[in-house]
Amino acid sequence: MDQPRFASALSTALDTDAAESEVAESIVSRLAGRSAGLLVAFVTRHHAARFEGLLDRLADRTGAMSAMGCTAEVVIGEGREAEGQSGLAAFAAYLPGTDVTPFQVRVTEAEDGGPEFTRPSDLAARGRSGVLLLGEPFTLPVEDLLTDLAASAPGVPVVGGIASGGLGPGSNLLLTRDGVVEEGGIGLALSGATGVIPVVSQGCRPVGRAWVITRCKDNVIFELGGRPAFEALMETVRGAAPRERELLERAPFVGLAVDPTKSTFDRGDFLVRGLLGVQPVDRSIVVADYVRRGQTVQFLARDAESAGEDLEHLLAQGVRSATTATDPGALLFTCNGRGSRMFGEPHHDISRLQRALPGTPQVAGFFAAGEIGPIGGRNHLHGFTASVALFGRTDDRT
Repeated sequence: MDQPRFASALSTALDTDAAESEVAESIVSRLAGRSAGLLVAFVTRHHAARFEGLLDRLADRTGAMSAMGCTAEVVIGEGREAEGQSGLAAFAAYLPGTDVTPFQVRVTEAEDGGPEFTRPSDLAARGRSGVLLLGEPFTLPVEDLLTDLAASAPGVPVVGGIASGGLGPGSNLLLTRDGVVEEGGIGLALSGATGVIPVVSQGCRPVGRAWVITRCKDNVIFELGGRPAFEALMETVRGAAPRERELLERAPFVGLAVDPTKSTFDRGDFLVRGLLGVQPVDRSIVVADYVRRGQTVQFLARDAESAGEDLEHLLAQGVRSATTATDPGALLFTCNGRGSRMFGEPHHDISRLQRALPGTPQVAGFFAAGEIGPIGGRNHLHGFTASVALFGRTDDRT
């Protein structure tokens, strides 16, 4: 059977024409005469004068049928996270037996004041094998969109990131073959033989025991296991090892169990959210998401060590399901708060991803202003996360 083939490229040239030529020639060479079913490109603000038409030029030069891209604070490719440099990175894939459909999401206000999305009516059918999504940070309500997509395509993984590199509205751009898009979202929907296998590393480790919410309202937890929530937090802090205690005192996180039917939990079962504060009067804690009575929660600690270990562990699981192509491919969407700022070393996430994949892996991506991927079978927007789209054989989900 004809196998998928992948290609990635990175140029740090300041001249846009030179960067485009370098990236296009590398992709064409690595695909060895095969047509790219998809092309995804990421570009820093150094090339702002030539954003218009950049994706179209790359697609023409590589023969890509479907393409999308966005601006990035940092681009990733060829084993490097090009921090503090000009960058143009691209990923291309030859996907036999797979249809790839580009789409755009427009956002308007519904009658009830909430967001309303205009997107292709057949997106669920076209995205049965997975969806790659890029969004503009100021105009796309990502969680609402993911809920909207889940209603028509339950269980379909959505992986991607939020455009970065700009300082305000209108400066974080999405790139399509029809031109630059300043708001909403864009994506590629896959259907057929090859699909998206997600790996989402939220970078935390559990501390102490898990707790069940016994009283709450909206995003406020009043009681855990019948006790004031603040007391449960303090018990966890006091019982933690010195390093975990330090992390919890500085920046505690809460893991919210996604699947209400589970009684035992592992990595990937909790959605990580920040602990926003405590309310001394009623001894409650405030979480950066809505919670429900009966939901299991776990206090979590995050640092460079836990983030690296979590990524390696989850990648080992995900790679077992990934494509059997000799040189596999992946897209990496990692938080712009990670990189050398978090790990104290360059190329942390890309190096671990490439070590986890067999052969000569082809990987590209960017530092995002928010990362998209599934936890517990439901797609979410994350922060301080590495979200990976591996490409593998699929049963063409129905």
